[in-house]
Amino acid sequence: MNNRKTGSKKQEAGIGVDQGSIDHRNDGKDNGSRSLIPRQLFEEITDHLCSDQHPSAYINGLLKKDGFDVHPFSMLKKLEVTPQSPVHHPEGCVWNHVALVVDQAAQVRHLSYNPKVFMWAALLHDIGKGETTRTRKGRIVSYDHDTVGMNLAINFLTELTDDDSFIQQVSKLVKYHMHPLYVNKSLPFGDVKGMKAETDMHETALLGYCDRMGRLGCKTEEEKANIKEFLERCGVDVTLSL
Repeated sequence: MNNRKTGSKKQEAGIGVDQGSIDHRNDGKDNGSRSLIPRQLFEEITDHLCSDQHPSAYINGLLKKDGFDVHPFSMLKKLEVTPQSPVHHPEGCVWNHVALVVDQAAQVRHLSYNPKVFMWAALLHDIGKGETTRTRKGRIVSYDHDTVGMNLAINFLTELTDDDSFIQQVSKLVKYHMHPLYVNKSLPFGDVKGMKAETDMHETALLGYCDRMGRLGCKTEEEKANIKEFLERCGVDVTLSL
C-alpha cells in the first residue's frame, strides 16, 4: 500500500539527548511557548522537525521551559520520568531515547516520501511507554507500547490537526515501529501482512533504522544490515540508500 499511514505481551527493544541552547523561530525569545495555543505550537514544532539539523535542541528547550505542560504535549513530558532498561537503553529515560531518534531521523528525512509524517512518527514512536512501562521481577518492561502508542498518537494529534490522513499515517508508523525487531527475531508479535497493508514499507524501515540508531553504543553498519534483513524477510522490493 503506497499511502503512508502509519498486541499480546511483547519485549521492547529500545533507545537519547543533547541539551542545547534554543532559538525561537517566531520572535528570537526563549521557547517556554506557554503563550502559544497547542495548534500554534504544533506548527512551530513541525517547522523545527522538518528543517533543523538537530531538532532535539528545540524540543528539549520546550521541555525545560514548561512548554510541554499543556495537554496534549504533557503526554510527551511524561516520557522524561519514564525509565528504560539500562541493558537496552544506556542513554536513560524514554525522553532521552526519543530525542536521539528525532536527531537521527533529521539526518535521513530527505530520504522520506513524507518528511512531516516521518518526523512526527519519530517524535511519537515511544509515546506508549508512558502508559505501559512497569517493573516486573526486577526488569523494566513496556509490553504493547507500540499498539498502545498508536492510539495515544491518534489522541495526541487529533487535538492539534484536522488532517485525518496525516494522523493515520503517523499512528500506523508508531504501531509498526517495532516490527524490524519482531521480524528479524521471528517473534510471534509481528503482523507483516497488516504492516504491508497499513504502511509504506520504505517509511517503516527508515523509522526502524532511526529507532535502532537512537541508542547509545549502536553500530551503524550492523543496523544497516539489520534493516536490509528486515526488508528481505518481508519479501518487499525496497532499498534504503542509507
